[in-house]
Amino acid sequence: MSADTEAQDEERVHWLPMLAAISAISVVGIAIGLGMPLLSVILESRGHSASMIGLNTAVAGLASIAGAPLATPLARRFGVAMTMLMMIAAGALAFIGFHFAPAFWMWFPLRVVLHISLTILFILSEFWISASAPPHRRGLVLGVYATVLSLGFAAGPWLFAHLGSVGFLPFGVTVAFVAIAALPVLAARKESPDIHTTSETSGFLRYIWMVPTATVAVLVFGAVETGGFALFPVYGSRIGYSEADAALLLTMIGLGNVLLQIPMGMLSDRISDRRYLLLACATVGFVGTAMMPLFAANWHLMAALLFLWGGVVAALYTVGLAHLGSQLSGHDLASANAAFVLCYGIGMVLGPQVIGIGMDLLGPDGFGWSLALFFAAYMILAMSRMAIKARQH
Repeated sequence: MSADTEAQDEERVHWLPMLAAISAISVVGIAIGLGMPLLSVILESRGHSASMIGLNTAVAGLASIAGAPLATPLARRFGVAMTMLMMIAAGALAFIGFHFAPAFWMWFPLRVVLHISLTILFILSEFWISASAPPHRRGLVLGVYATVLSLGFAAGPWLFAHLGSVGFLPFGVTVAFVAIAALPVLAARKESPDIHTTSETSGFLRYIWMVPTATVAVLVFGAVETGGFALFPVYGSRIGYSEADAALLLTMIGLGNVLLQIPMGMLSDRISDRRYLLLACATVGFVGTAMMPLFAANWHLMAALLFLWGGVVAALYTVGLAHLGSQLSGHDLASANAAFVLCYGIGMVLGPQVIGIGMDLLGPDGFGWSLALFFAAYMILAMSRMAIKARQH
């Protein structure tokens, strides 16, 4: 069929840029998937409380908020691919810096550099892949994109379980992966899209309020993902899991993400109102986190729960991003992606703090209950937005 042939030609033409964007997001996945638990375990071994670990992790969210508005002007000045390569280099140097920084206060500026770099990589890789994806296949392509990100999340804890938290090895292996992932970006640098925006500041913030069901979905995902990944090793150790067993449970979350992102992306291409799918994902998230304290005593039951829970919850990001991309095109997409990632950064600030304080106040069960709180708040928002829109019609 001619439409299929046209789509195949478009995909073939844009394959190298899509590969570059996907490789860049793999860097983010591995850096967060390995880095979050690694850094938390190191801080825990030095005697820091869950609240202090959460505070240090929350700086990542502040860095994301600060970094999001920088993505578009940097890309306009240096080009999308060159900016991404600079961020890969800066992030790798900051990550190595954690190994050589003995004082706790030094970890704060390192978190800032690392997560500004990761944030700009997030924004520009999403812009690049959205610009390269055929419009009628955007959900599927973003599903593939999210699957690779999830593979990074899954590979990170798996590597952590095998490498441990002692010495330079986990840092060195991570940076080696980062260097390999930079090669496709370098190869596709001449095919990176141009960004031409005229009213960047006003365009940047207005997207947050235009689609609150999507932007709050990614805020919740940022809170749950960052807070959960950072403090799950601490939670696991407090309920009796070994360091390796807790890391493997994080891998189960990542594997769930890997298997479900493409189906969820394809499903979102076939649903006219994606808010129903986002509400369903949040409901699964709420039920799963509320059941965590009940499943905690059995590792295999917990693994099965986290496998299903992780795959569905991650679709908050995928489906929200597909919804955003379907509403916008051209230069608007870069600013919209920046606003989207800004909301993710706000979630990164809230998540570790709320979960860390919840664990300090309520004990280990505070981990699951704190996560459930985020999903419950989103469910209320989504249902109220649907009710308002139903009355308008």
